[in-house]
This record gives sequence, structure tokens and C-alpha cells, in this order.
Amino acid sequence: QVIVPLPTWNARSREPVTDNTEKFAIETELIYKYSPFKSEQEVMEQFNKIHGEKGTLVIIFNLKLMDNGEPELDVTSDPRDIQMAETPPEGTKPERRSFRAYAAVLYIDPRMRIFINGHKVQTKRLSCCLYKPRMYKYTSNRFKTRAEQEVKKAEHMARIAEEKAREAESKARALELRLGGDLTRESRVTLRQVQNSALTMRREAEVKRRIKDAKQRALKEPKELNFIFGVNIEQRELDGMFIYNCSRLIKMYEKVGPQLEGGMACGGVVGVVDVPYLVLEPTHNKQDFADAKEYRHLLKAMGEHLAQYWKDVAIAQRGIIKFWDEFGYLSANWNQPPSGELRYKRRRAMEIPTTIQCDVCLKWRTLPFQLSSVEKNYPDSWVCSMNPDPEQDRCEAAEQKQKVPLGTLKKDLKSQEEKQKQLTEKIRQQQEKLEALQKTTPVRSQADLKKLPLEVTTRPAGESQTRPQRPRSPPLPDVIKNAPSRPPPATPLPKSISQLKKSSSAWPNISTPKLASMLSKEEASTSRTCQHTVTAGKSNSTLKTLAKPGTTTKPLPAVLQNPKSSRETPSLKAAKVPALKKSASVKCPQASTTRKRTLNTTEDGSEEEGEHKKEKTKRGKFVAVKEEKKDSSELTDSAGEEELAELKKAQKDKGLHVEVRVNKEWFTGRVTAVEMGKHAVRWKVKFDYVPTDTTPRDRWVEKGSEDVRLMKPPSPEYQAPDTQQEEELVVAEPSTSDCVRIEPDTTGPSSSQETVDLLVQILRNCLRYFLPPNFPISKKELSSMSSEGLLAFPLKEYFKQYEVGLQNLCNSYQTRADARAKACEENLRNLERKLKETEEKLQKLRTNIVALLQKVQEDIDINTDDELDAYIEDLITKGD
Repeated sequence: QVIVPLPTWNARSREPVTDNTEKFAIETELIYKYSPFKSEQEVMEQFNKIHGEKGTLVIIFNLKLMDNGEPELDVTSDPRDIQMAETPPEGTKPERRSFRAYAAVLYIDPRMRIFINGHKVQTKRLSCCLYKPRMYKYTSNRFKTRAEQEVKKAEHMARIAEEKAREAESKARALELRLGGDLTRESRVTLRQVQNSALTMRREAEVKRRIKDAKQRALKEPKELNFIFGVNIEQRELDGMFIYNCSRLIKMYEKVGPQLEGGMACGGVVGVVDVPYLVLEPTHNKQDFADAKEYRHLLKAMGEHLAQYWKDVAIAQRGIIKFWDEFGYLSANWNQPPSGELRYKRRRAMEIPTTIQCDVCLKWRTLPFQLSSVEKNYPDSWVCSMNPDPEQDRCEAAEQKQKVPLGTLKKDLKSQEEKQKQLTEKIRQQQEKLEALQKTTPVRSQADLKKLPLEVTTRPAGESQTRPQRPRSPPLPDVIKNAPSRPPPATPLPKSISQLKKSSSAWPNISTPKLASMLSKEEASTSRTCQHTVTAGKSNSTLKTLAKPGTTTKPLPAVLQNPKSSRETPSLKAAKVPALKKSASVKCPQASTTRKRTLNTTEDGSEEEGEHKKEKTKRGKFVAVKEEKKDSSELTDSAGEEELAELKKAQKDKGLHVEVRVNKEWFTGRVTAVEMGKHAVRWKVKFDYVPTDTTPRDRWVEKGSEDVRLMKPPSPEYQAPDTQQEEELVVAEPSTSDCVRIEPDTTGPSSSQETVDLLVQILRNCLRYFLPPNFPISKKELSSMSSEGLLAFPLKEYFKQYEVGLQNLCNSYQTRADARAKACEENLRNLERKLKETEEKLQKLRTNIVALLQKVQEDIDINTDDELDAYIEDLITKGD
């Protein structure tokens, strides 16, 4: 719904004329809100502008409002202008702030009078306001979009006209055959009218066809544009391209070519071009062009011609700073206006003659240079009779065209060697792109997956994306805390594991070297046959190794098979089993005794899903194999390589789960940073759980000290053995030492009840840790709550209160951050203001010093601030 307020007043009594006072009040209130007129008296004053008994006054009042409720157009600050509200003059182009300045350059060749608030606008022809203007003719076949649209439109119109002509001719022939020998007057009149109509339509079709042919020929013809460049010596900071479409300004201050680099090259140069409608089509709001690609091509062409103009005027050859000093730009700040001294004003006026428009005939007149007219302001009603030139002092005199010298774009011809070098560089870039695309192989189906190589290298622990995640928990129980620590794994667990099917007979006793050799043979077949990796969600499985010294071994009766499970996903990783050294049993006497190692596979899903899966399919037993870390026995040639290798080796400790002793208590944590010291390696450990605020969140410890130890992995949940397999085997990853340490698991498998109690205790700790402040259940009650009580725990209310508390905490942080940011911004504004005032004082002081020195010594020539500083320093040195 759109409300258009149309209130009515009596012209004489100025009383409202309405039957609905409520509607009248709403309409007037809308006018007061969205217009510059805030009261009924101000609105009534507008009707006084209608001179005479009749008239219509149109007022556009639906202005956009700013956040403070004021209109975005300011019509009160300057009675002669309409300005954008709250737009500072510093750093803003005048045409983007002032409607009067924008209207002055709105048309490339103004032929009308424009008034704002009753005051005439002094329009400009930009090409007449530039120093040393030069025109370049540009011809191109690239601008075809608009011409192609016109050709399609002409073809459509010609086809319609042809169809209408054929239809009219067909009707005329049919009528002539139907009348036959009927020679009555009415029949002849009707036949003649139909024939005349067919003849007219045929002529129209012929005209449309010729128009279509002409536009098709014009499509192949190159489009020609005129680029005019000149230097704006009145305000050098206002530079760029002014692009018009059919004499109407579309884009202004567009930087092109060397101007984009931000240097002094081409600084102060203004370009003007009028683009025909058939070359580029503007958007509906006349602020941009519809075809962005062709518009960018136009800007590129203007940049090339701008560089040629800069060479032609030879400003850089004479010296850019010296050139601007001639016209009064004495400051090193590019945005500072030129000097207001009379000699500089005369110098600028001599180079750019005054061009003004007659208020009667609207012709443009160029006035001859006169010293008396340097600071002269011409009236808005200037006419030709005021022209001091006797040949142009009347409106009947013809308008003189501006004489602009013609320039030519000189393209730099590249040698054959440069062309070959450029072509070679392009070929190299394309080859690099092609190689990058070939490295990434898309996988769209199972067939594509089978084509990929299965062997992959093991990734360092620091780069592993799947780090074992441990819940935040209090210190571990004594059964785990007192367990002997084991050396850290050199590489993370591989995701791909092989499934072994046990025979009905019991496992024979095998020695460690023989087991490694047999498993290495099985690895080859694993890499060929295993196409899938079982995702997390399988129950924990362990494989027990029984070893006796001196016993003979039999072939391992294991058959590799692909597990059939609904949770299988394709994987590219395959585990490799390295061959263990034969001397392991000799070097390590512990390997001769019976040892056990357990390895937990991650669980995903609930216990009910696991039981349901157990009934449907048989669970496979997996062997997790880790690649042995090779002994680095070779000596490096330099100490730098050794240090680099040690640093890389130490970085692999990131992510290890350790326990650290703080105040005679052990806390669990994870290694987040590693630092190489002169004597030892230091770990930065971030704790998982700290009971009080006094305990630090993280701590630096020395690797191998008494205050840090590696965490023992928790015991696996007790699981009933499968019907086809009663014992399980796992090959633990060898340590960095020369032997394979195989030691008994001190924790052992626990019963399901112990596991439930442990989970209940972990749940209590989690609920206590995140307990909201005003929750009805206290931490003490929560610590003594049973498992049945935890099942009935109000989790929804718990989560709701926790989220509310967290949101309040975040809001308080945000409020404090906003207050600090506001204070910093205010401080920054004050400092910027002081800096600007200081710079102005310094510049004024330097100007006064230069003036003082020139009065003392007239032949002194100081052009820059650096020269002034050097001169003063030289005077002080000589005085001493």
C-alpha cells in the first residue's frame, strides 16, 4: 500500500478543505516528516511562490531520512544549493556533495538554463576548462552488444512487417477472385481499398527491411570515439575520466592507466568522452553502464591513450614538481589547493581562457584574456553584448568551435624476442594450471575409487587431522595414575585396519620375529584386496600375542576378508606392517615372556545399535598395524641437518595426552606446543580440567622430567568373545628404541558394571563442571546422585539455564568491547584533529619563513619543504 498525501487548503483563507479531519492530519504529518518543511506555516509560504491568480507548484517532499530523522538532502545550509547532509567537504568530490556542482557538469555541451532555489547554475564545458587539451580518435570493433540488440530488434520488426504485407496481399487476391466479374461501384471501391492497404504494408515492409540491412552493415563497421584529455590546473586533486552517454554524465573521476598506480604520473589529468547509445547502453538510473565487460574495455583504451597524452605534453620530462610550482602548488600535500597569490592566479588565467554561456541565445563565448578579469565574477544574466570581443558581442554572431589539437596513439612495437618471451611465459602459466588440475582426481563412483592407488604415506602426528579426542575430566583414578608410562607413539593410528578370520583351532605359540615376517606377507594382499575402511562404530577388539622363546612357528591361518557392514565407507589408506628386526629377542629380554597389548578402536553410535548389529552380522576382528619407525643410525654431514631432524622429531609430540604434577596433584592435559631448548625439550601442556581458579590452565614442563608422564590409555570395555573367535591379537607399534617392548597390561579388562560406574562418574563431573550458578540442584547433591537420579536429571532446563548464563556473559563482554572501541575511536579522532592542526601550523610557519627569506633576499629560490629545511640548517651551521 502506497499513501500519497494530497491535502487541500482554501487559496484565500488558507483553511483546510476536507471532510475527514483525521485523514487530513495524517497527510500533513507525512509532509512535515518527509519534507524540508516542518510546519504548516512553512508549507503555506511555498504557495506564495505562485505569481498570479493561477499556477501549479510541484514539490517533491518524499525524501529519504537518515538515522537521526533528518532528510538526506540538506536544503537549508546553503540557500543557493542542495547538498548531501552530513557529508564533510574534506575528502569528498564537490560533485558528489553539491547538486549545484553536479548540475554544472551534468551535460557535456549544455544548451539550457538550470536554476536551483531560484539561482542560476554556471554550467561548464569541461573540454574548455583544461590546460593543453588534446583529442585522440579511438576506433574499435569491440563494442557490438548494443548494435547486436538493435539488429535483432530490426530483424524482428522487418519479419513482422513482411508477414503483415503477405497477409494483406493474400486478402487482396482472394477478394479479387471472389468478386470475379462483379463490376459494381461498391465492389470496385472495396477491392481498391484492400489493394491500397496491401501496397502500403508492402512499402512499410520494404522500409523495415532496408533499416535492417543498414543496421547489419553498421554492425560490421568500427565504432569511433573521441577522447579529450587536459590538465586541471585549477584543482589538481580533481582528476580522472568523465564518461558521458549521449551528452549526459554517467561516470566521473574514473581512474585509468597510470592513475591507478597512485603516483604523480598523469596526476591532475582529466579525460572526457561522449559514448553514443549504440556503443554502450546506460543502466536505468544513469549511474553505470549495462555491459560491464565492454565498459572495462573502454577504460583500458582510455588508460592507453592517457599514457600517450602524458608523453605528448612532456610534463615528466620538464619535471612534475616544477610544473606544478609554476601554477602555485607549493605544498607537498597533493590535496592542498593552489596558492591564492595574484601572480599565480594570473598565471593560471593566462593558460585557460574564460568560456561563458549567453543567458539569451545560450551560445558559448570565449572571452579574451584581460588582467582586470582575473578575479572577476560574472553575473548569472551574462549576455553576448557584454563580450569585449567585437566579433562576438551580439547574439547573431556564430558560435566559434573550440580548436583542440589532434593526437595519435603510438603503440610500442614489440620485437620478435619479446613476443617469444611473452608467449613462453603464458605457456608456462597454463602448464602450471593444468598440472594443478591434474593433481586433483575427482571421485564420482565406486569405479573411480578402485582406480586410485591404495598405498599412502603415514602422516606426522602434528599434521594428523584425526586426533584422539578426550572429554574434559578430573584426574584419573589410581588404577590408571599408578600405571607405568609408555613411550609416545611416533605416528598416529592408521585408519585402515585389516580383518582377520580365525580358524577353529587355537593360536599356536609364535615368536616375535616370525610374527612380524608373516604379517608383512599379509600386508601385500591387504593392499590389493581391502577396498573399504570400517568407520568408527565397531566395538573394541583386542588381539593377544602369546610368545615363547625357542618355539617353532606355523603359518598364520588368517584369511583377509572385506567386512560386510552398513557402516563401511571407501578409503584410500592401507596399513603397512614393517618387518621387525631379528635381533629384537636378543636385545630385549622382556619379549621372551608372555605379554599383552590392547588397542581400542573408536566407538560411534549407541549400545542398542551395536547389539542390534550383533544379531544380524558377525563382528570381524581387526588388526591395527602401525608402521615401525626406522632407526636413524646414519650420521648427517652437518650439525644443521641434525638440529632440523631433532626439531621435526620433537614437533611430533604435539597432541600427546600426558599427566602433569601441580602442587603434588596430577592433572591430565594435552601437549599444544613444543620448544627446543639447549639441554632438553620443553612441552606446553594445556589441562583438560582444573578444580579451582588458582590452578593454571596451562604450563611449560621439561620432557622426561619427574613432573610429567604419558597417560595410559583406559582399559577397553569388557566384551563377550565372538562365537568364531575367543582370542584376539594386536601388534603394538614399536617404540623409538632398538627393540619391541611388550609388557603386560596392568589394568586388564573390567566388567560392564565398572564401566557403567566410570561413565556415571564422568557424567557427574561434566554436569558439575558446566553447572549454571542458580540451578536448583547443587554440586553436592549432584556428586551423590545415583545412576537412576541421573536418568531423571532435567537436562532441558540445565541446558537452557547454561545457555542463558553463557549469553549474558557474552553480552557483557560485547558491551565492554563496544565501550572500549567507542573510547578508542574518540581518542583517535582527537589525535587526528591535533595532528591536522599541527601540520597546518607547520605549513603556515614554513610559508612565513619563505616569505621572510624572500624579503631579505629577493633572488632566493625555494620550492619544496626539504629545500627550506636544508637552507635553514645551513644558515644555523654557518652561524655557529
